[in-house]
Amino acid sequence: MASSTSNTVYDIFQSMDSGAPSSSTAAAARAWLEQHSQSLGLFTNGKFVCPVGRRTHAVTDSKGGTVCSLVCAEDEDISSCASSAAAGFKAWGELSGHRRAKVLLRLASTLQRYTQCVSELCDLCQSPCPPSALVRLAQYYAGWAQLRDTLMPEWTPRGVIAVVVSEDCSFYSIWIKVFPALAMGNAVIVVPGAKLAPPALLLAQLFMEAGLPAGALSVVTGDGSVGAKVAQNNQISYLTYSGSQQDGEVFSKQTAGWGLPVSVCLSVSAMCPFIIFESADLDSAVDAVIEAAFKKNKDWQWVLFVQESVLDSVSARLKVRMAGLKCVSLPCESDRSRVDAAVQEAVQQGATLLQSSSPPASGALYPPTALCGLAPPSSAAVSPPPGPLLPILSFRSAAEGAALSNRTPHGQAASIWTEDLTLALETAKSLCVGSVWVNSHSVTDPSFPQCGRRDSGNCTDGGREGLYQYLRPSVSPSLTRSTPASLDYATFGTAASKFMVPEGFDPSSVPRSCFQYVGGKLCKADSGSSRTVQSPGGAVLAHCPDGGRKDVRNAVEAALKVQPGWMKKSPAARALSLYSLSDNLEKRKLDMATSIHAQTGISIEEAEKEVEISITRLSDWAARCDKQTGGMLLLPQTGSALSAPEALGVVGVVLPDTKPLLSLVSLLGAAVSVGNAVIMVPSEKHPLPALDFIQVLQASDIPAGLVSVITGGRNQLTHALANHSEIQAVWYWGSMEGCQFLQHTCCSPLKRLWLHCEEEEAKDGGKYWSHPSPSVQEEMWREAVVWKSVWIPTA
Repeated sequence: MASSTSNTVYDIFQSMDSGAPSSSTAAAARAWLEQHSQSLGLFTNGKFVCPVGRRTHAVTDSKGGTVCSLVCAEDEDISSCASSAAAGFKAWGELSGHRRAKVLLRLASTLQRYTQCVSELCDLCQSPCPPSALVRLAQYYAGWAQLRDTLMPEWTPRGVIAVVVSEDCSFYSIWIKVFPALAMGNAVIVVPGAKLAPPALLLAQLFMEAGLPAGALSVVTGDGSVGAKVAQNNQISYLTYSGSQQDGEVFSKQTAGWGLPVSVCLSVSAMCPFIIFESADLDSAVDAVIEAAFKKNKDWQWVLFVQESVLDSVSARLKVRMAGLKCVSLPCESDRSRVDAAVQEAVQQGATLLQSSSPPASGALYPPTALCGLAPPSSAAVSPPPGPLLPILSFRSAAEGAALSNRTPHGQAASIWTEDLTLALETAKSLCVGSVWVNSHSVTDPSFPQCGRRDSGNCTDGGREGLYQYLRPSVSPSLTRSTPASLDYATFGTAASKFMVPEGFDPSSVPRSCFQYVGGKLCKADSGSSRTVQSPGGAVLAHCPDGGRKDVRNAVEAALKVQPGWMKKSPAARALSLYSLSDNLEKRKLDMATSIHAQTGISIEEAEKEVEISITRLSDWAARCDKQTGGMLLLPQTGSALSAPEALGVVGVVLPDTKPLLSLVSLLGAAVSVGNAVIMVPSEKHPLPALDFIQVLQASDIPAGLVSVITGGRNQLTHALANHSEIQAVWYWGSMEGCQFLQHTCCSPLKRLWLHCEEEEAKDGGKYWSHPSPSVQEEMWREAVVWKSVWIPTA
């Protein structure tokens, strides 16, 4: 019989707290934990391993109770795990695409059987994730596993992939990386944050039940240093990290110099604009912004932008909807002082405070709070602290709203609310973000590419576009594993370049003096210094400018003026410009061949062949301008989604010594064809073909300033490119020390890096550049673009 003091249903709902389920409602999860005595080890070689004598740390639930303990892996454990992963890669990679797809489909069925256990364990560890989302991932990437051998025959898996995810990420963020990596035939080592580790270990066990070969998926647990230790193991071929911007910067510096390609997704606490236009359904928009901004487990920090004409209406609706909302837990109690300080400063600056209730005197709970009427420079709007804060700014026109939204250093996502579809699409196009939702927010699907922009990351997850980070062209050499050199990052490339002057050299005997090309004009180096260019036999061929930081700065200023207009040109117009460049190169074919012959010492026949391939390569890029585009995504939900490639912006390119002309036109064509501007740094050893190519540029209709050519010391110019905040990407062919410097330096502000060891790649005589495989040009094209996805729901 029910007690007379039992609560009514209304009372229960009023007192409900979101959080981990109680022990009585998490029976399946606790039963699984009991099977492991609530002490979880590593998952390696297809089984749980609990090494003795290791440190442990506890995983707690939302009320501070201990869920289980985790083993902290040491170097010996990581080495053993990497070895089993290498063996697992061999077994998994040798399977046909069909057999890999069958394993992933069996996993989807297994996940459906264990839905309750997975869901309860995720909630218990404060990392909620609907099992249906994991099932959808398995089914979607099973299809790509089936099709990889057919649609991507010239691409090969990288090998052993390390996926490092901090504990403030969602559980889903692990598997949006693991599933595509496995589908492409790689082995994966997962290094999860503490609260993500128990459900990750459960899923690894379910993978084994589905038939995944031992070693193909491993889970290594430990403290924050484990991810960097995994990167140091020579068995690892690729590393991807998910977490906050601050942690990502530290991690990038820790892994610099190990000869390992690294991608980062820094979406945690990224600032994302939520834009409400006067044409929006205000009630729906306000309901959505409350759901997005004030839920307990949010991935991003939303900033609300409201058109001025409806600001009062939105504020009034917010005040009504926020009344009665419960306090939300801050990430940690130490964040309370930051939140209090931000609110106090905003109020002092004239902001109107909207709160669901008065904040507690102390503790890690804080009421949902909106700061209405903030000025754009306010610290609460520029860098709001973590917690249930919603900065609100107003704008007059759509252009002003987009401009204000683009002021943030992040570029993860945006939500646009309007019933005018034309306005929505125009605004989406003008926002510098990777994902845009129209009249919705935070909707995701594996087929929906999510691409970080600016400081939000340099990788793409989801869709076909997200597969290529786990593949490389079969003909493309991989970055050589190495040990970090002892570099002084502050002085790298700042010392004056030294070059040998032949004994008895008479400056008046030099046949020619060359100029670099900056902003559409021929010029000397800003410093006025120059260097001699020698033939392979030691004869002095010319003087060329010794460019530096100021020359790079001038080139970037010119590029920023012309690149937006070039990007807005139609693909057909860009194609015509590249065709004219190809035609002008053909007119100077003999001169260019002679320049290559004199500079590199190869035969005139080989030089003519390089020019011929260069002419064809430029025509190829012209033809690709309007051929490689995005399109409509097929979604399981109602609605439509579009995905399209966009230009990076300004790209710095440090060219190799081999194939000095062909490498230049190949990379120039890839970047320019999609709307980028480029700053080319020719080979320090063989700069003359690039300097002679300037005449070809001048005779074409490529806009002045779109392409700059700066000669000088490679390290000096690499330093200048890496430290310029407006350069979005650096493509580098050079020394391992240069690669290490770029990985260490280009993490704040974040740049996209494409790194190559010149010494290793020169061993094949530059065959990569002339290889006819379509995958070579496709790799270049994919390095030159970022992806934008737009989700448009329907009723």
